[in-house]
Amino acid sequence: MRNRSVTYSPEAAFHALADPTRRAVLDLLRQGRQPAGQIARAFPVSRPAISKHLRLLRRAHLVQERREGRNRLYQLNPEPLKAVDTWLQQYRVFWETNLNSLKTFVEAEFARETAGLEGGRSDSVKRSKAKE
Repeated sequence: MRNRSVTYSPEAAFHALADPTRRAVLDLLRQGRQPAGQIARAFPVSRPAISKHLRLLRRAHLVQERREGRNRLYQLNPEPLKAVDTWLQQYRVFWETNLNSLKTFVEAEFARETAGLEGGRSDSVKRSKAKE
C-alpha cells in the first residue's frame, strides 16, 4: 500500500465554497454520510443540478463518493478546509489586533468622558451649595 500525501488546492476549495447551494450541501453532510437522492431531496433544484454540485465538490476533494450497490453515498472530507482555514488565519490575526485596538480606544474614551462628567457634577454641586 502506498503512502500518498495529498495537497489540497485552496483555490479549488474557494471556488466550490463560493456557491451557497454547495455550502448548504456541505452543511448537510456534516450530519454524516448520505445518498445522493437524499441530498437532492433537501434542495428545491433538480437532481441533475445537485449532481453537478456534488461533482464540483468531489473535484475540489471536499466530499468523497462511495458506491454501495445502486447508491452513491457522499461524505464530507474536511481536509481541504484546513487550507482555507490557514489562509483565513492571517485575517483573524488582523481583525483581532484591530478590534483590540478599537476596544482599548473606546474604553479610554469612555473613562475620559465618565471622569469629565463626574468632575462636572462635583463643580455644579459646589456652585449650588455656594448659592445657598
